[in-house]
Amino acid sequence: MKTIIIGLGNPILGDDGVGWKVIEEISQHLPRETSIGIECLSVGGLALMEHLIGYDRAIIVDSFIVDKEDVGSILIRKLNDLPNYSAFHITSAYDTSLQNAIQLGREMGAYLPVEVVVIGVAIQHITEFGEELSPSVAETVLPTAHIALNLIKEKINI
Repeated sequence: MKTIIIGLGNPILGDDGVGWKVIEEISQHLPRETSIGIECLSVGGLALMEHLIGYDRAIIVDSFIVDKEDVGSILIRKLNDLPNYSAFHITSAYDTSLQNAIQLGREMGAYLPVEVVVIGVAIQHITEFGEELSPSVAETVLPTAHIALNLIKEKINI
């Protein structure tokens, strides 16, 4: 089963770069020669869908904004279980949702994953420039990477 793992976010906007940091951690635990696709991206909607073409399943790691007391929590959801509107980078005001993009891609004949799992890390804001994660978000990198690695090892079934 061909799998891709994508870290979404902006690595120069502090906690918004958590998806990229998780992918860096995952990369250290995978064999050098692996058939698993690994990417860090700052795209959504149609552009994100294009990176999923040819894969059987996908794991997307992204951040989402919450109140301060929930920062650092981790949520795991199938894409189809998320509301079909902005789940942060999964969509854009100038594009469409990833759900709609995948549907369109399938209608156009693209081979796209049947299963897309989103692992979300709760952050408070994305308005501060910097490459460092806040302590509470940084603590989630290793557990989030292990969640993704476990999903790779087994058939995704949440």
